[in-house]
Amino acid sequence: MKTQSGGDSETAGDLMASSLFAVGRIWQGEPCSGKLVSTLALTPTLSPGEREKPPRATQVPGSWLPAPSFLFLLQQPQEELNRPHCVKADDDSPSPGGEGRGEGGPNHHRPGGATVDSLLAPVKTVESKFIKGLRPFVCTHLAAVLVSLAPQSAAATAPTFLHTQGQDIVNERGEKILLRGVSLGNWMLPEGYMWKFGREGDRPRKIEKLVNDLIGPENGKRFWSEFRQHYITEADIKSVADLGFNSVRPALNSRLFISESGTSIGAEEGFLLLDNLVAWCKTRGLYVIIDLHGAPGGQTGQNIDDSPNNQPELFMETKYQDQLVSLWQAIVRRYKDEPTVAGYDLLNEPLPEQTGAAKKYKAQLEPLYQRVTKAIREIDSKHIIILEGADWSNDWSVFSEPFDKNLVYQFHYYCWANPAVLTSIQRFLDDRKRFNAPVWVGEIGEKENAIHWATTEYLEANNIGWSFWPWKKMDTRNTSCSIKLPAQWAVVTAYSRDGEKPSREIAQRAFDELLINIRLENCVFFPDVVNAMLRRAPGRIEGENYGQDGYNKSYFVSDTNRLSKYYRQSEPVAITGRETAHPKESDQNITLHAKEWTAYTITSDSAKDYQVTIKVKATDGPAAAQLISGNQVRQLTITQNTWQEIKLNALTLKRGTNRLKFLVTSGVADLDWIELSPAEKSQPVAQGRSPVLPR
Repeated sequence: MKTQSGGDSETAGDLMASSLFAVGRIWQGEPCSGKLVSTLALTPTLSPGEREKPPRATQVPGSWLPAPSFLFLLQQPQEELNRPHCVKADDDSPSPGGEGRGEGGPNHHRPGGATVDSLLAPVKTVESKFIKGLRPFVCTHLAAVLVSLAPQSAAATAPTFLHTQGQDIVNERGEKILLRGVSLGNWMLPEGYMWKFGREGDRPRKIEKLVNDLIGPENGKRFWSEFRQHYITEADIKSVADLGFNSVRPALNSRLFISESGTSIGAEEGFLLLDNLVAWCKTRGLYVIIDLHGAPGGQTGQNIDDSPNNQPELFMETKYQDQLVSLWQAIVRRYKDEPTVAGYDLLNEPLPEQTGAAKKYKAQLEPLYQRVTKAIREIDSKHIIILEGADWSNDWSVFSEPFDKNLVYQFHYYCWANPAVLTSIQRFLDDRKRFNAPVWVGEIGEKENAIHWATTEYLEANNIGWSFWPWKKMDTRNTSCSIKLPAQWAVVTAYSRDGEKPSREIAQRAFDELLINIRLENCVFFPDVVNAMLRRAPGRIEGENYGQDGYNKSYFVSDTNRLSKYYRQSEPVAITGRETAHPKESDQNITLHAKEWTAYTITSDSAKDYQVTIKVKATDGPAAAQLISGNQVRQLTITQNTWQEIKLNALTLKRGTNRLKFLVTSGVADLDWIELSPAEKSQPVAQGRSPVLPR
């Protein structure tokens, strides 16, 4: 669901942000005079490139202020907040960028009639030393309070409770909801591979030990507090919503909510992080799927669940199962009346087969699910409960019949084969019919755009929603956002692989830089990754990613008896697949003879002209083809038997879903891809990186 801020919402949001910023300055013991107006996270987030430029000014009556998000300001280190962020314009001189002056105007009032000065008056009377002592508490909680007061824009539909209805997930109005979102991995449960770490940093507890070894326990404690504060912020959630997703799946580590002895249910850090997330998502109209990624004792015996002893001790010791029940009850008590929470994902990827854990313990899985569900239903009868199979969630032989009327079954879909293969999901569809319950895919991704496009189209064609793993990751090209490597990161990663220990000073600089780099405004954004999974323009459509509607609808070929050897192996379109040097890449093309065709769907956010480039080659002599969209026909003459990129006249796409048809009219042609770029830009952008964050 997209959130577009209206005028009233922006005015109120600006004022609340201004109040918050002013309070933050006073919290530093440095009151700022004049009216201070900042920009709430409802406004476009600045790109890293823009961050490096001189501050841009937002014109308001009587004053000006550079326009970063207010959360960015709150999250700055002490020395950053002590810089003169605010400058009051003289009454006799124009504000930068315009002529507005003076103290009055409607923007100085928030709903209810309170002015900035009236909001700040009580604060200014408090002793500076006392205020400074409260600064950490206020910076965290005042932001959430003011955000909760901000009026929702008209375009953001408040979430309502979801429930199952046959094989669909529906809201309280009976409307079918296909959950399409991103997973917030590496935030509350760091995973070593996302840090480029080796064996000594492959899971949260080992990463924590490594950090403590390098910079000391006190600095380590500060690092983790700031890491969790900045890794996912309201700016991230705004971007997720603006990009068109409707849900997030945060991966939780039980150790942020309960001690390993099981004595401290309700540990504040984990719940405060989750509370903030739910509040941000509620404002943006996003659903939250609470994913217990690391259960007490560990449900996999692998690094991904923070297992202490490389054993699935959740299934080996009753005390951990008791802790699991208590933890879920604590979570449920907190969110039982919150419709923003879509459901409870009880255990992530339990009991892998490769370690022998599935064989030993999978008979216990469904009974444990039944026990946890019963405990949840004592408190909460509304929310969906989500069950994952054994062996990375994909072994559903553990399930008998649905034991609750509001269950969703989950599997994970990764295409690891090289050359790539779109693995069949038929067995899950068969079980869905048997259970008469919805199916959802909790994780996709970790590949490249061709697979991202194909995966979401395949799932959605079968009425299955999905969550992309993960939202951001370090030094990557296959996620929405990439975190830049700190300058000294190589020596830190070497230490995680039994390399030489860097000095504390070098390590501290690396971790301090990481805390800056993880913030959304400093990440590199890849719009092509997002557009691939949402299958929208501008973007690149791979030839093999024709539609999922079958013969004579998504493709036509003369010989339907010869199935493809590669990629889509149950269909007769000839696909050639090649092994790639990098396992997360894929390389395919299709071959069509005269009168054969393939059809593709792509969405556009508005009616717009797009430049079209097609990568093709002829086989056995010259070939000719057409690209057709509605009544628009573009002719191609293909003369070379080596790959060539042919630019066509622009196509106009309508707002919403568009159908493109590639028809070979003579000869034999190979199609690699069709790329649609903004018509005003001369160079293709579908595979290019962009520092500009979504607006």
